[in-house]
Amino acid sequence: MGLVVQKYGGSSVADTERLRRVAARIAARKEGGSDMVVTVSAMGDTTDDLIALARQVTDRPSDREMDLLLSTGEIVSSTLLAMALRNRGVPAMSFTGAQAGIFTDQTHGRARILGIDASRIRDCLAEGQVAIVAGFQGINRQTDVTTLGRGGSDTTAVALAAALHAGRCEIYTDVEGIYTCDPRLHPGARKLEEIAYEEMLEMASQGSRVMHPRAVELGSIYGIPILVASSMKEAPGTLIHGECEMEPTNKVRGISHDTDIAKLTILGVPDRPGVAAEIFAHLGAANLTADTIVQNASVHGPATDLTFTVPVADLRRALEVVTPVVQEVGAAGVLTDDRLGKISIVGTGVLNTPGYAPRMFKALSDAGINIELITTSEIRITCIIDEQRIPDAVRVLHDIFELEKADSLSIGPGFDPGRGSAS
Repeated sequence: MGLVVQKYGGSSVADTERLRRVAARIAARKEGGSDMVVTVSAMGDTTDDLIALARQVTDRPSDREMDLLLSTGEIVSSTLLAMALRNRGVPAMSFTGAQAGIFTDQTHGRARILGIDASRIRDCLAEGQVAIVAGFQGINRQTDVTTLGRGGSDTTAVALAAALHAGRCEIYTDVEGIYTCDPRLHPGARKLEEIAYEEMLEMASQGSRVMHPRAVELGSIYGIPILVASSMKEAPGTLIHGECEMEPTNKVRGISHDTDIAKLTILGVPDRPGVAAEIFAHLGAANLTADTIVQNASVHGPATDLTFTVPVADLRRALEVVTPVVQEVGAAGVLTDDRLGKISIVGTGVLNTPGYAPRMFKALSDAGINIELITTSEIRITCIIDEQRIPDAVRVLHDIFELEKADSLSIGPGFDPGRGSAS
């Protein structure tokens, strides 16, 4: 039956009963003749609990020690799953990221996979065993454990599927697939049969939690179709793969949102070449990535304002990096706001098709929602707004673009209401 690579999220292995249920699913596929490689996240809220435990010891834990600590969550779930399989008479072996041959760069907390030596996994499969790989982690050239960032077990699974030349990767969670918007915010949210890599990547990058953006990116690069389905019930999921439609009538595929947004505004930035480069070079050196960036050339004097956004969790570090640079370049100061969110409409052609941007802006205006910043890509229009108005914005935009009435071939964003783990 070929090779199957699966991933089970934290909610799917949250307790021993669910672990046994997952073991039964894997055993059934194995008995059907498939070779099985399975990646698992930490059980339930384990990763969040470990972070809270570290915060009780220090408010500034080192990145290296945090990676080593957080990696233990996935090791626990992978070993227990291997035990559950063996208890059912199915031979299985668990692997840490390092044992699975997953090599990463030097970055702690957000490491990127550089390569995979899958020889030990192949040996395990050749012996007729199920290979259980702890997700979310790898090892750098100093042999230090690294973690791949929130949602990193998705990336582990797709990377293994690519390295092992699997036909597809199956991601199992506690929802039935990918939806046009967060179904907790709109009862008309619709599960989708399929979605293109490019659109899913935008949705994941703009806040939809069902898939990690880098996992989607890897799937696109290596041509690995990704199935997102429920581990709780047998139901058709959503397939992430290549383009699904040539020219859909409604180009808006779905609505994505994120409330984890903080804004920094550097006031009175000298309007001369190289200043922005210096500011963002320091942010990059600190492994911080700015999202929305807005700067206008001043028409009233030699200074302007520079605004950019970062995740709320990065605000303190970003401010620590930016504050001395502000003094160095002669800017006037820094203002911050951590009460923002972003709302996006996503779909191939929305930016290049007349009417979609004004319809979005008017719908938000009619709802009394003020737009602070706007950013776009070829297939996305994003507005930064007050985080408290995000639910209203989701409902308004979902209705104005009539996504619940779209035909069954339309494709859109994802949502995972139960993801409690950082992996």
